[in-house]
Amino acid sequence: MSADPTQVLAFETDCHIFNGCGFPAPGLHSFLFKPLWGDGDSNVYFNKTMLLALLGSIIIVGFFWAAFRKPKVVPGKLQMVAESGYDFIRRGVVYETIGKKEGEKYVPLVVSLFFFIWMMNLWSIVPVAQFPVTSIISYPLVLALIVYVLWVSLTFKRHGFVGFFKNVTGYDKSLGAVLPLAMLIEFFSNLLVRPFTHAVRLFANMFAGHTLLLLFTIASWYLLNGIGIAYAGVSFIMTIVMTAFELFIQALQAYVFVLLTCTYIQGALAEHH
Repeated sequence: MSADPTQVLAFETDCHIFNGCGFPAPGLHSFLFKPLWGDGDSNVYFNKTMLLALLGSIIIVGFFWAAFRKPKVVPGKLQMVAESGYDFIRRGVVYETIGKKEGEKYVPLVVSLFFFIWMMNLWSIVPVAQFPVTSIISYPLVLALIVYVLWVSLTFKRHGFVGFFKNVTGYDKSLGAVLPLAMLIEFFSNLLVRPFTHAVRLFANMFAGHTLLLLFTIASWYLLNGIGIAYAGVSFIMTIVMTAFELFIQALQAYVFVLLTCTYIQGALAEHH
């Protein structure tokens, strides 16, 4: 679906308070972009979010390639930053959740997920880009499905069909008469709700954060007229505060996503009791 070119702008530049125009509040149109290439009506196109996702991937790969292509015993600044980030995820997330022995093989996946998601989030505060890719539900959903498929396949491989059934249903005969109901709830929770909540948690936070940033940014410009200038200053300060807060949330959401990923993997590998 293609967006109307006039809807790509977050707000009209000639609209201010007391000029007879209403406040141009952000909405779903703020998340639609005109195709940069292709025909949006035929669903074969390339738009801004796809471009940002591609550029983000190139930046991440380029950064780690430049940092580790000629590793040194005494690392330089770039290698030290890359090693610190890699080691933080490896030790602070993977090892702490899955364990060193079992978790080592999943370190590359988890590190890749973390830095990809973080980069996609960071586009929100990068000039010109100014849009978090993960605020489009399809991107978190695909990442969540990758984790979901990994979790299901690992559970089958480690425990077999019967073990998989017990794992996803939380089978515990000590529950007695409530066991069938508990198993039904666990089954739907694990197989249907889990991938949905894994994706929506990231999407919803980035969607809400970007909407708030747009709201205060647009308000700063809209109020820039007459006595409204005083309020515009307050709104601008809030824009700066929200930007700083978003920096924290962007990293936190990437961390939460990979932490849950490791939790799911650990659950798939753990012995059922």
